[in-house]
Amino acid sequence: MPELPDIELYLSALASRVVGEPLERARVPSISLLRSVDPPLSAAEGRRVTGLRRLGKRVVFDMEDDLFLVFHLMISGRFQWKKAGAKPPGRRGHAAFDFPKGTLLLTEAGTKKRASLHVVRGEPGLAELDPGGLEVLACTLDAFREALTRESHTLKRTLTDPRLFSGIGNAYSDEILHRARLSPVKLTRRLEDDETERLFAATQDVLREWTERLRHEVGDGFPEKVTAFRPEMAVHGRFREPCPDCGSPVQRIVRGDHETNYCATCQTGGKLLADRALSQLLKKDWPRTLEEMEERRRS
Repeated sequence: MPELPDIELYLSALASRVVGEPLERARVPSISLLRSVDPPLSAAEGRRVTGLRRLGKRVVFDMEDDLFLVFHLMISGRFQWKKAGAKPPGRRGHAAFDFPKGTLLLTEAGTKKRASLHVVRGEPGLAELDPGGLEVLACTLDAFREALTRESHTLKRTLTDPRLFSGIGNAYSDEILHRARLSPVKLTRRLEDDETERLFAATQDVLREWTERLRHEVGDGFPEKVTAFRPEMAVHGRFREPCPDCGSPVQRIVRGDHETNYCATCQTGGKLLADRALSQLLKKDWPRTLEEMEERRRS
């Protein structure tokens, strides 16, 4: 799912292409995309884009006459910028939005169509779509601590809760926790003051660094490969590959559709966290530490 750095990258790329320009036509062949009926999408046609903003993991087009187009790309939704009049590509094509400088396509891979578009009128209508999470790049340590400890959950769950923190998902939470040297399953209310400070700094640093990295890679172009799996990442998506800091193999926890990657040496004192499916299967044979795992592999 595109997260804060990816959404900011889209906003930067779209700004020079659509801000100040009228939406000439909206073509939506996918019946699953549009999730609102009043006002209709046609009300935005002919209106200029006056600005762009991020709302959590959503992309918002500010339109004339107090209208807003609110896109949630979910896991597989992506934007593409093409020549004017381009058609949405087959089954992956959700919609096409025609502007004077080109056409913005919205696509979604896979069979589960989860991406959405809401058309709302006025700031109050827009606020109803805001999960309310804290903007971590514009907050104080005290505000971060308050959101972090509002509920007692694991750090991984808390960082990815859109009601608590804005724009952080599965990928960057792994990177943040690795940078902070904290276990993903540690409870928020059991953090020491120095750990909270470390987590706050890591959150801001990781998100800023990746936003700048992605902007540098794309330059004046349009982002074509928005992905949660990048070889430069420290742990996310790098199961069994060496940690860039200590060389230990990256570990993972798989629960449903979500995967947590971590370094046992850097984050959990060498302890292996229980993967629900595998640890239940192996039971007493489940290795508790990296040393046990290596011994069993050698034997």
